[in-house]
Amino acid sequence: MWKIFHGLAVFLLLHTTLPAYAWDPEPESESFLLSPRWQGEIIGTHRFHTVAAKETLMELARDGKLGYTNLKNANPDIDPWLPPPGRVILLPYSTILPVDAKPGITINLAELRLYYIWEADGRYRARVYPLGIGSEGTETPTGQFAILSKAENPTWTIPMSIRKARPNLPESIPPGPTNPLGKFWMGFSPAGLGIHGTNIPLGVGRRVSHGCLRLYSQDIQDLFSQVTIGTPVQIINAPVKVGQENAILFLEVHRNLQEDDRELKKEIVRQARVLDWAGTIDWSAIERALIENRGIPFPISMANK
Repeated sequence: MWKIFHGLAVFLLLHTTLPAYAWDPEPESESFLLSPRWQGEIIGTHRFHTVAAKETLMELARDGKLGYTNLKNANPDIDPWLPPPGRVILLPYSTILPVDAKPGITINLAELRLYYIWEADGRYRARVYPLGIGSEGTETPTGQFAILSKAENPTWTIPMSIRKARPNLPESIPPGPTNPLGKFWMGFSPAGLGIHGTNIPLGVGRRVSHGCLRLYSQDIQDLFSQVTIGTPVQIINAPVKVGQENAILFLEVHRNLQEDDRELKKEIVRQARVLDWAGTIDWSAIERALIENRGIPFPISMANK
């Protein structure tokens, strides 16, 4: 039996950089050139940051273009509101491309991320954006959709369901700093659901919307400039993701307390089969990853020689 710690060491060497002792945000709209068989590919590189006085994880997530929940789960032993100054924290930029991702937009509700995949010059590329999704009672639906409309500086027509709960609201809010849609809107459902910006960036990476999908202002502007009417939109809910790199199988977990371990393990096996995995699987490593629930790729096997 191979040693799981060896696999973890290899992964850290491949996907981390030395600690950064001054804030150094992720480059604007970084894109990743994918391999010919890109399902389950690991993209991005973890980074580190040394906490300064009075910084919170909420603000660090916003400044680093990360989702708040992703940053909090990656650092479970850190108080998100009072992280100790001088403490080095993990910035979780590395992630597994879902095995069920498709060209176009794939949204994974469980991990609060949007993947945009497109073909250029015979090769596929991908970008990853953190996003806010529907809260309990107004959950974002899963399913297959397509971009139906695009609007710059949109007017928000407030749904009747919201106006009934808050009768002091007007029928609509014009473009401007008080508009919760931000500067860009892309509708994908006749029911009024869409992808848009926000005037409350601290809501990105959290379950706080009425079903729509919120992106940081710079991210929605970038995505809006690339996406055309008719672009497929796939919304999935995948609390576990399996990927591979350099003959190592990885697991990334974004679970909630209601999910059954047995069903999650069945899904792990299914995804490994999609990847044609030929190695053994370390179930003790899977148990550990499911318990820790950190939302970062964790090695669970190596291919048989």
